[in-house]
Amino acid sequence: MTGIDIDAITAIDVHTHAEVSSRGHGSLSSELEAASSTYFKVEEGHRKPTLAEIAAYYRERRMACVVFTVDAEAATGVPAVPNEEIAEAAAENPDVIIPFASIDPAKGRAGAREVGRLVRDFGVRGFKFHPSVQAFYPNDRSAYVLYEAIEEAGAVAVFHTGQTGIGAGAPGGGGIRLKYSNPLYIDDVAADFPGMPIIMAHPSFPWQDEALSVATHKPQVHIDLSGWSPKYFPPQLVQYANSLLKDKVLFGTDYPLLTPDRWLKDFAALPIKDEVRPKILKENAARLFGFLKD
Repeated sequence: MTGIDIDAITAIDVHTHAEVSSRGHGSLSSELEAASSTYFKVEEGHRKPTLAEIAAYYRERRMACVVFTVDAEAATGVPAVPNEEIAEAAAENPDVIIPFASIDPAKGRAGAREVGRLVRDFGVRGFKFHPSVQAFYPNDRSAYVLYEAIEEAGAVAVFHTGQTGIGAGAPGGGGIRLKYSNPLYIDDVAADFPGMPIIMAHPSFPWQDEALSVATHKPQVHIDLSGWSPKYFPPQLVQYANSLLKDKVLFGTDYPLLTPDRWLKDFAALPIKDEVRPKILKENAARLFGFLKD
């Protein structure tokens, strides 16, 4: 059970990455990691904070954060940061970290069993999918066994959408294909699993209108604003965040690739209504995760 004091924090960052395990390994190959660091202009030495460092960083800023890894072992050959490590760090820092997990869809029924164990025994609140890196279409029926387990467990599903900085600039994009992350594929998932809350991660370039359409049509679908500086947000995303989706848009950064300090500085310059800002920064996520009641 979370120990987060909603009244004491200023924001909930719903999208941060655990990029190094206690043994020092990450979840990406060195080629993909180098390409993404270049793409996001990550400063040397800032790429791999430990879980304890993530907790301290967000505690200093009076924020809570959702932390997850990306398990794409079948496609990349690289094992993920263990989900259990993230959950254990959350148990040690319950005032800051909200634990999410990631399970490669290629693991099928074995992965579905892991969903129940991670939620039941480790307090995991949701699961991250990265269709482009994991090389699967979200509406592929082979992944439905995982969604069934997530819905049954009462957990949240997060899907990367749109272009990715992972592999950007590497020869052939590191073999990563963008087509898997069109948010329209998530519409099928939302229709087939109406009891599973979904977060579509990132401004969904070049499919922003598709993402807005899905989030407007499917009541359990949300959008997080991670991975981009707000100064680059498409105007229609800002318009919908201010109106039809004001209760369904969430603050997220993609830390450590993008810091909350930089994100919030640029967000302050956006024409977001005063009454909408606290919804995006904290209240919408607090309701989604059950910290606040309607």
